[in-house]
Amino acid sequence: MRIELKRLDDAFHFEGVSETGNIVHMDAGENIGGHNKGVRPMQMLIMGVGGCSAIDIVLILKKQRQVIEDFQMTIDAEREKDKEPALWKSVHIHFKLKGTIDKEKAERAVQLSLEKYCSVSKTLEIAGATISYQISVNEI
Repeated sequence: MRIELKRLDDAFHFEGVSETGNIVHMDAGENIGGHNKGVRPMQMLIMGVGGCSAIDIVLILKKQRQVIEDFQMTIDAEREKDKEPALWKSVHIHFKLKGTIDKEKAERAVQLSLEKYCSVSKTLEIAGATISYQISVNEI
């Protein structure tokens, strides 16, 4: 994998480009001189765990012929206090699915993703984060 990063201003605004040409913007907070023109790198890591698990879950449920009409999630994460580097301490993901979906199949898909397939969740766990989750089906 190759990622290209390019600084866009005289502060902390960077553009990241993937090898497939997709673009993301990263920046620092105003408290250290950033301009909020992109997500923070640590926020991107939490978005990554959501995206990684979502792709796994959709793949698993599609194989089981479940019909997903809507899929949303809320992720709450907490970093260590008074440490440098301040790693992620806990991550809680609320998966919200809507459609013709068997709740037991959805629960198993989430479990398989977070415990077996999602490389981002495993990376966070190795670094010491605790990952928890809840699942809502047809409650959106």
